[in-house]
Amino acid sequence: MSWVVAKICSERKFGSPVRKQIMMFLADKASDDGSGVWCSKGTIHRHTELGASTVKRAVSELVCEGVLIDTGERRRCKHGSTVVYRVNLELVRTLELISEPSEKVEDPSRPRPDGEHVEPGTGLRADGGLGPERAPNHPKTTQKPLTREREAVSESIDAIEAVLECYPRDRLRNKQTCFDEIASAINSGVLVDDLLEAVRAYAEETKGYTRSKVSFSDNWFKAGRWKKELAEIEASRIRKQEAELKGLEKLAAWIIGRHPLCRHITELQLVSLLAAGLVTEAQVRAAGLR
Repeated sequence: MSWVVAKICSERKFGSPVRKQIMMFLADKASDDGSGVWCSKGTIHRHTELGASTVKRAVSELVCEGVLIDTGERRRCKHGSTVVYRVNLELVRTLELISEPSEKVEDPSRPRPDGEHVEPGTGLRADGGLGPERAPNHPKTTQKPLTREREAVSESIDAIEAVLECYPRDRLRNKQTCFDEIASAINSGVLVDDLLEAVRAYAEETKGYTRSKVSFSDNWFKAGRWKKELAEIEASRIRKQEAELKGLEKLAAWIIGRHPLCRHITELQLVSLLAAGLVTEAQVRAAGLR
């Protein structure tokens, strides 16, 4: 789930309640850049309770308008395969914003029926005088700036809620225990992004499992089962780094040996090779790349 995409979509108009409901559902499946949306129209139909033909028509319209982009990828599902979409955030940001209703403010210079002028206020005080211009809890009332300590607490709570939101909703239980366990993990030095990735990996791994086959959130966090996911994520990162290094070493060998395929090496790859110390500027120039 992406809070970023959901927030952007929630603030825009899509032309109809049906289209808005579908976009909000798809935003729940997207990554922060809008990519990775893959769920069949049947899934949208079941979860939103909209008609199947209505869903097909609305999705086709959104694709034609460029709000949704068919990436050309396909994912296997029980009915064959399903399309992988990307939410076009650049286009969505240009859509009309949902405007708040304007407040009707009385002109203080306008005389009352009795001929007297009044200042703006919310009513009369007990002593007969006019009350303040706005109530203390009015959304436009100026609030005191957050202290650094309060800002840190607020950011921590937001991070914990973001982690918990990634956990499959039908398996959430004992929110306070989950909060405490997530906070403890973050305080021990675990990065929020890594914890988010671990929760997403577990959710994807157990997708479609029955309730008896999965762990409830309080037990999952309390048992530290996210550590297994983190270990696999770290192992995947190491494998990726090793593969990238192996690829760079192959390019370095081309440059050193002045292989004809050197001309296909990009500037970005050259920067990486030089930064890794696999080749020198002299070797690059000798290969005719600069």
